[in-house]
Amino acid sequence: MDDLNPRERELVALGAAMGSNCVPCIEYHIPEARKAGLTDSQVTAAIRLADRVRQVPARKVLAAALRMLPEPAVQDSARAASAGESATTTPATSPCCG
Repeated sequence: MDDLNPRERELVALGAAMGSNCVPCIEYHIPEARKAGLTDSQVTAAIRLADRVRQVPARKVLAAALRMLPEPAVQDSARAASAGESATTTPATSPCCG
């Protein structure tokens, strides 16, 4: 990272913060990016780009999950989402992320 200037380091940090969904990191690095000389327009562009990049795996995970379900279940889920109903929660004893 020594080869990067402060502006470049903050752009990398913003991308990483967005990719890891870390609010405290975003709250820290936006002011740091400004101190490094980035404009709000540049910070916004970096954040929007990072968000587009992070959405790719999110869409792929969603597509993989939906492929594993029968079509009626997928349609029921879409109807529930559009009606504002919450999805089923994962039990506290889940071996995954919970």
